[in-house]
Amino acid sequence: MTDRSLMALGFADVPALRPLTYPGRPVTAPALLAGSELWELTPSPGALGGWPVLGSPLGPPREPLDAVLARLGQAPLEQRHPVIAVGSNASPAQLHHKLTALGHPAAVPMVPARVRGIGVGCSAHIGRYGYVAAAPYADPAAETSLVVSWLDDDQLASVDATEFPNYRRILLPGASFPMVLPSGERLGGAYLYVGGRGVLAGPDGALDRPSGRPRPGGGDQSALLTGLLASSVRLRDLLGPDPRAWIQRAAADRALRETAASIFAEEGWVLHGYDPLSTLA
Repeated sequence: MTDRSLMALGFADVPALRPLTYPGRPVTAPALLAGSELWELTPSPGALGGWPVLGSPLGPPREPLDAVLARLGQAPLEQRHPVIAVGSNASPAQLHHKLTALGHPAAVPMVPARVRGIGVGCSAHIGRYGYVAAAPYADPAAETSLVVSWLDDDQLASVDATEFPNYRRILLPGASFPMVLPSGERLGGAYLYVGGRGVLAGPDGALDRPSGRPRPGGGDQSALLTGLLASSVRLRDLLGPDPRAWIQRAAADRALRETAASIFAEEGWVLHGYDPLSTLA
């Protein structure tokens, strides 16, 4: 039998434990996170609960997802909530770490979907592990592949706790932000964690000045921190000279993280007014 462990499949890095690996490796194909393993899901016509699971050792091959969840003693799809990830929640290793650390089972369907109207930027704060996390923003022209996870009530409450106070959960309507699964099914809506600190502006390249457009997020953390350090003498003095020093210093000192966030604002890098729901007003 194929080894379906996260380690064997290349999903070993947990950003909470190794911050420079943020946002971690996301799933790129439909899967069921089952403990520390990742089982394949096959997109099929109809509801997600009927999609066949491949690689499950629990029952017959190609058993429907809801049946596999029942064998695991977990909630079926109809009792779960779709949640769009723009950062490390798309990484099964990070999600496993978050849920098990709080005493909840890591049994979660995770499916990449095409989502329109949402871009991925950088939150204008530094998280407790020292990295600059991703944050969504409204962009009518964007069409992005984002991982949707289906969480039960307890799992959702646990993830809420890991996002507070820098993010809040909103319900994104599918009519305004179309979200399409690999099967072609459109979701009526999904939850999304939006930042409360604004997003970082990107440099304009020529003058290294804020461009007025969000800086792309969700990429290589070392490259992001290197760019931020190069753009501000004050940040270099506070957290430099390099990304490793940034992570070590920021993770160890909350006051230092808040001071750095203040520098983001004083440098003119923080953009507000990109809340996805504000576009519906």
